[in-house]
Amino acid sequence: MKYEPIDPSLFVENRRRLRAHLEPGALAVFNSNDVLPTNADGLRCFIQNSDLFYLTGIDQEESILVLFPDSPDPAQREMLFIQETSPEIALWQGDTYTKEQASAISGIQTVHWLPEFSRTFRGMAFDARSIWLNSNEHLRAEVIVETRDMRFAHWCKKTFPLHRYERLAPVMHHLRAVKSPIEIDLIRRAIHITENAFRNVLKSIRPGIWEFEIEAEITGEFLKNRSNRSAFLPIMASGPNSCVLHYEKNDRQCQAGEVILMDFGAEYANYASDVTRTVPVSGRFTPRQKAVYNAVLRVQRAATNLLRPGATLTGYIKNVGRIMEDELIGLGLLESAAVKNQPENAPLYKKYFMHGISHLMGIDVHDVGNRHRPFEAGMIFTCEPGIYIREEGFGIRLENDILISSDSPVDLTADIPIEVEEIEDLMNGGNDTAPKKA
Repeated sequence: MKYEPIDPSLFVENRRRLRAHLEPGALAVFNSNDVLPTNADGLRCFIQNSDLFYLTGIDQEESILVLFPDSPDPAQREMLFIQETSPEIALWQGDTYTKEQASAISGIQTVHWLPEFSRTFRGMAFDARSIWLNSNEHLRAEVIVETRDMRFAHWCKKTFPLHRYERLAPVMHHLRAVKSPIEIDLIRRAIHITENAFRNVLKSIRPGIWEFEIEAEITGEFLKNRSNRSAFLPIMASGPNSCVLHYEKNDRQCQAGEVILMDFGAEYANYASDVTRTVPVSGRFTPRQKAVYNAVLRVQRAATNLLRPGATLTGYIKNVGRIMEDELIGLGLLESAAVKNQPENAPLYKKYFMHGISHLMGIDVHDVGNRHRPFEAGMIFTCEPGIYIREEGFGIRLENDILISSDSPVDLTADIPIEVEEIEDLMNGGNDTAPKKA
C-alpha cells in the first residue's frame, strides 16, 4: 500500500466495540468489495469495503471477517479468511497477504485461506443463535450492482433458512460516526495532502487553463504524497459550471473574470478529506464576486460555531437557514418582507442555497451515521455553505472539515487558505511559507 502502516490497535478496538453491541450467540459476517469489471478483460482499481477495513485494516479483495464472540471454540471467536497466494498470482499481480501479514495488520490471530470458509462457517452457523449480515444502507445510496455482502446474504438465507437474521448496518453506523484519535490523525493526513495540492495549484490557475489541467495537477500532488486516489470524483467547475452542484465533466476552458469552484479531497489510508475553495481565474475577485464570497465565508464561520455536542441536524439546518437568509437579503437577492411571509416548508433561500450544509465524513466522504442522533464529540462534519446565482453566471461554495469536541469545534482544515486576500496574494506571486511535507 502507498500509505504507511496503521497501528493495529485501531482495528482491535473497533472489533471490541462491535462485539459489545451484539446479542449473545450472534455470528457476524463482513465481506470485502468486489473488483469491478470494465470491458473485455479490464478491471477497475480495487476499493475496500469500508466496514471490513474499519474492523480489520485488510485492504485486499476476496477477504471475509467472521466474529462469533460466544463460540465454544476460542479460535473461532474472530476469524479472517483471505485469498491464498500462488506463484501464478505473484507473477502476474504481485504478492498478496500471507497469513502472518494479515494477522499483523488486523490483530486477528486466526487466519485461514478462503477455500476453508464454507466448511468452517457451516459448523459455526449451527452453534449460533442469530446470524448478523452486513449491507450498504446509506440514505443516499442507489444500490444497483449486487455487492458481495448481498450475494452472501442470499446464499446464507438459502443454506440456513430457519436461522434468525439481524442487520449489522445500524450498529456500524453508530460505531463509525464517532472517530478515534488514530482515525482523526489519518483524516488530518488526508487533509494535509489536500492542502498541499491546493497551494500548489493556485500558482497555475489563469485564463485559458482547462478544468482538467487543474484536476491533473491536484491528482498528481495526491499521488506524490502517498494518497491512493481522490476521495471522490473531483469537481473543477468554472464560470457557469460553478452553479452545477455535482459537475464532474471538468472539460471546459477557464475564462478571464470568472471564478472556478474546486471541490476535491485526498484519500489517505482509505480515510477521506473534503474541501471546497472558489478562486478567481484571473487572480482577483470582482467586487460582486468578493461580496458573495465573503457572505458565504460569514455563513460558514457562523455555522461552524453551531457544530457542538447536543445539537441536532434538524435544528442546525434551521439555524443556518436563518443566517443565510440575512446574507442573501444583504446581497440584494432576497427581500426581507418576502422572507418574513415565506412558507415554513419552502424557505426562499433555497433558490440560491439548495443543498445540505453538512455531512459526516470518515472512511467514506459521505460517511454513515444516524441523522437523528445528537452531535457528539469525535464526529467529523463538513461545513459547506454556498450561494449560486445562475442569472449572474457564478456560484461560490466554501467547505471545511470540522471535528466536534467537548469544547469549541476544531477546524481540521484551518491551514488551507480561505480569506480573499490570502488567496489573491498566493495567486499573484505571494510567498507561501506553509510546510509542504505531508
